[in-house]
Formats: sequence, structure tokens, C-alpha cells
Amino acid sequence: MRVSEVHAGPNNSEIAIYARLLIPGRGKPLPNAVVGISVVDKTITHVGPQHDLPHRLSNAPRFQVGYLLPGLWDCHTHFAGVTKVDFPSMIQTHPATCGAAIARGFHDTLMAGFTSVRDVGSFAIEAHVAVQAGLLLGPNVFGSGGCIGITGGSSDATNLPLDWVYATQGVHHTKPWPGTSSLVIADGADECRRAVRQQIRRGASCIKVITTGGVMSTTDDPQYRQYSDAELHAVMDEAKLQGRAVAAHAHGKAGILAAVRAGARTIEHGSYLDEEVASLMKKYDCILVATRHIVEAGLRRLDRMPPQTAAKMVAISAQHLEAYKLAVRSGVRIALGTDICSSNVAEEISHGKNGHELVWAVTKAGMSPLSAIEAATATAAETLGPQTPKKGLVKVGWDADLIALDENPLECIGVLAEPKNIKFIWQGAKLVKSPNDSFWPPSLDDLVGWNMIERAECAGCGQSH
Repeated sequence: MRVSEVHAGPNNSEIAIYARLLIPGRGKPLPNAVVGISVVDKTITHVGPQHDLPHRLSNAPRFQVGYLLPGLWDCHTHFAGVTKVDFPSMIQTHPATCGAAIARGFHDTLMAGFTSVRDVGSFAIEAHVAVQAGLLLGPNVFGSGGCIGITGGSSDATNLPLDWVYATQGVHHTKPWPGTSSLVIADGADECRRAVRQQIRRGASCIKVITTGGVMSTTDDPQYRQYSDAELHAVMDEAKLQGRAVAAHAHGKAGILAAVRAGARTIEHGSYLDEEVASLMKKYDCILVATRHIVEAGLRRLDRMPPQTAAKMVAISAQHLEAYKLAVRSGVRIALGTDICSSNVAEEISHGKNGHELVWAVTKAGMSPLSAIEAATATAAETLGPQTPKKGLVKVGWDADLIALDENPLECIGVLAEPKNIKFIWQGAKLVKSPNDSFWPPSLDDLVGWNMIERAECAGCGQSH
């Protein structure tokens, strides 16, 4: 029977998924499980052993799968719409080209089993409107809008003229498009507060702030702090007022400590994390998003980087891994994110390669496969703080975002690194990937609700087809 033949019909609002093993996102795996999902409410309606099946599911359309998990999350993406990874490209690429590249990135990310992402610096929240309308396939996007940073810092395209950077990245109302770039420059507490408000106006679910130098930037040092306490508190306070968690890009220890004390929900990268930092993060329930994939992939593409960036990547790689391993040993909460930013499918840092982060978590940082999956599901959703959705768990009442594989990721975490191994994907209870069916391009039914699409009426019967 083809998968398309077992969709719930008019008398079947639920579908039953029978799994050899259910890995629920948090907690003990359940063998021989059945999960019910509602195609009406788009939620999970039942989780339990197959021998205790509710009567209402006994005749429901069914799927038989091997290993069932919550849809995966990547907590650190950049849908920048570029194929060349540098700041000028992020600013200068034509919007039409960016949009097309983002569409490809959305598709590849979802087909890799990542039903949700937390994007921390790009145009993802604007592009996601097309996903919500049914025009594109893509993950659920919980974005920050632009990365907020200082003049001359890690979010400043320093090889471009300063006036031009302010015109395209500034937050003041005299600028052409204040606060609308993927990279945002804000100096002083007032501009920082304004920048947060502008990102929320764009639709941000979280806020991203730069508290240290970076690696991909060319003129700053990842060990040194950026932003004063007053500026950081302006960012955190304004975000808190509007129910947004803050993600802090922080490599160096001083910047990590300042961000944690100011109230950051997550630390991105954390390269110079030590025992003092780990202790403070545990005290404040601050989550580490280590982004190991960008380091591992970066070490294999040094010849394509500016010399300053390549030198920083080499210098930081071993330190970053030791910090990551220390965080795992110390019990710091971990959520997985890749820092993937390219739409060049030949690149290791391109969208769709997200599953490699789970491999590094297990093989490099010392996490168990079960813990790595939790970091990419249940904990990942919690990086959004007050905006945390009911995702990341296979639990009654939670959103029906699910993936299924034929091979056991608890025995080999590497199966999650290859999109071809993800056999089934449900997003909001809708099947978007299966071994037998193609879901691209979307059907007209998927486009209903998009305010630029109207059904045509048949001249013969007057009905819409």
C-alpha cells in the first residue's frame, strides 16, 4: 500500500503510527509503541504501548515505522541566502537571489528531519511567511531577526565603508531601513533597546546579541568582550519585557560571564568556557549551544577563508572542544546548533547537513546518543524561554512534528547525519516526506489561505477544483 493511500479520510481525524521503538525526546525509550496524531488539531493524541491501544485508534489509518522521534531542531542557523560565506555577501547579494537560496535551504533542512530551527541572524522570519502560506516546504522558524552588535564588532562588515554599513545595518530612524538587516549595529543603551524593539517588530521569537569577538569576522578577537554592562542590560531588559529569550554569541570568558549574569537564556559557541563559567551557567539555568559543526567543517575549508579568519579557526578549535567536553561533564544543559549559513549545497556548512551536529556531540563531546537527541529536541525547544512551543517531545497535547528512520540512532547516531535515512517526516501532523511520495511542489490545496492565490471556478459546474 502506498503511503498516500493511508491519509486520514473524512471519518478519520486521527492516524496511528506504530513504531518498533519510540524515542520521546526526553525520558526512557518505549519499544513497540503507538502514537496517535490528529490531522485536525495537528497534535499528538496518544502515546503508549501497542498492547494498550485505545479503541478509537484500532481502525485508524496506520503507518508502520522503525524508530520514531520528535522532529529535530537546529538551534543556531543563519538562512542568509548566500553561497559565499562572508559579511559583504550577506549584505550585498540581491534580495531575489537571497530569497531563492533561502527557499532551497528551507527545503533541505526540513528533508534532513529538522522540523524546527532557531535562526539567530538572517531574513528567515521574513522568508518563513511563504512557508506558513504553503508556498514553500520548510521548517518552523523561530528567528531573532538580525544579530545585534557593536560598531567594529563581530556583526560589523568592517571591510565595507562605515557610512555604508550604518546605512544598511544601523538602527536610527534616519537610516533607510533601520534594524532590518541580518546584521544590526547598535551602540549605547538606547540604541540597544531600539534594536531589540525593531527585531520584535520584524516578528522575532528571540533576540541575538554579540558579547565577544568572533571567528568568521576579520578584525576582532573572540577572547575580548563586546558591549558594556549597561548596554547588555538594556538588551536583556527590553527582551524580557516582551517575553523574548536572549541568545548571546560569546566565545571569551568575560563575555560569557557578562551575558549569563545579565540574563541570557543561551550561550552560543562558549569556546573559553571553564569550571567557573559552567558553575554559573548551571546556577542560572543557562543553556550552551556549542555549534561544533561549524568548527569541524571550517577546519576542512581553511583555504576558502580570509587569512585572519583561518588563523582564528585553527587557534580556537582545540579550546572550543575542551570547553564543550567540560560543559557536558559538568552537567551544563546543552542544545544542539550548527551555525550553518550557506546555501551552496557542495559545502559542508550548507543547509541540510544539520544532522552532523549530533555526531560531533557524541563522538567529540562525549554525550550519549540519547542525550544528544534530547539536546536536539526537548532542550532545543526550551532555548526560546517564554516563547517555548509545544514541540520537541512525543507527548499528548504536543505538536505532531515527528520523524521516523529504519535504523536505530541509539546504536549509531550517524544515521541522523544523512537526510536519506529520514524515511518519514510529519510536520503539524501533515506528512511531508515518505519513501513513496513527493511533496514538492505544493498542491493548490496547500496554498489556500495565501492572500494572493484564488481558486478558479470551473466554467462547467461552477465549483473550485
